Amino acid sequence: MRGLVRLGLTGGIGSGKSTVARLLAELGAAVVDADAIARHLTAPNGPAIPLIAATFGPDFITSTGAMDREKMRALAYADITARQRLEAIIHPLVRHETQRQTLLAASQGHPCIVFDVPLLVESTTWREKLDWVLVVDCTPATQISRVMARNALTRDEVEKIIASQASRRHRLAAADAVIFNDRLSLVALAAEVDQVARHFGLSCQPSGLNQK
Repeated sequence: MRGLVRLGLTGGIGSGKSTVARLLAELGAAVVDADAIARHLTAPNGPAIPLIAATFGPDFITSTGAMDREKMRALAYADITARQRLEAIIHPLVRHETQRQTLLAASQGHPCIVFDVPLLVESTTWREKLDWVLVVDCTPATQISRVMARNALTRDEVEKIIASQASRRHRLAAADAVIFNDRLSLVALAAEVDQVARHFGLSCQPSGLNQK
């Protein structure tokens, strides 16, 4: 994997991180999305479902065979150990799939692998695996309005999610580069991503490699 750039991408909920990941993919990066992997693991009959049922009970599995996200979220807010127990199930599976996707991307000749990790800053292990950290930032007010509109959550629910994540100051302190995605149009955001992408060895012309 010599010459391969490992770029960590993170940002608070509603920051536009997923859009930035897609734009980087269009410029030739391979994107390894930790959230997407976790969703697959907890989807109907996903690899994590038997372990979740054994740990938390069948009430936390929906009739379709998926993890009941609403019920698990409520439990995690009420009991900090519940989140730790869930992470003990999910994280090893995510690491295994992340490694598989990383090797695949390297073999396909991508110049940069973007690790889209919502809790990158909170992690004690991710930073040492990365060459750079890119943070997508916006104000808390923008986060709240975007997530309320997108996910149909209440302000209180969104504020609890924000409070459970690393602080904005903590994320910015960990950044090698920052995109301030507040009141930017998609065109303006794409221009920001283009500028940052050059620093990580990506072309501003689509590469023709697999895109997300």
